[in-house]
Amino acid sequence: MPLVIAGTLFLASCKPKDAAIQAAIQAKEPAGIVVSVEKGQVTLTGHVLDETAKANAEKIATAEKGVKSVLNQLTVVTVEKPIVIAADTTLIKNVADAVKDFPSVKADVKDGVVTLTGTVEKTTLIKLMQLLSTLNPKKIENKLTVK
Repeated sequence: MPLVIAGTLFLASCKPKDAAIQAAIQAKEPAGIVVSVEKGQVTLTGHVLDETAKANAEKIATAEKGVKSVLNQLTVVTVEKPIVIAADTTLIKNVADAVKDFPSVKADVKDGVVTLTGTVEKTTLIKLMQLLSTLNPKKIENKLTVK
């Protein structure tokens, strides 16, 4: 009996935590896709350009260790005009305004890429990522520690 308990505890401690799963998947997904994880269940939200991108995003999430299921809520958008990447000067101002409500988050902008460092609560990460996505960066590099 003690071996069963020890084995169960060992296996439970080997499972990746939701925050680690979320960070791993988010790092592999393109800008515009927001990843959330709860109890191993991944939810993908945001916009993609076609069904192939939507399927690829789901494939990336499904392949991550510890994922039990994936709810793909990505929206395929029809692009009638070219995607506009905001200029750094505009991004710097808008990103500063966007992260002011997240005091433990630092955001740097270079060449259209927004790099996030610091810490953020798990419950507010999606709100932050969605807010930054609307500012038209080329990419969002999420290097945040999720609490």
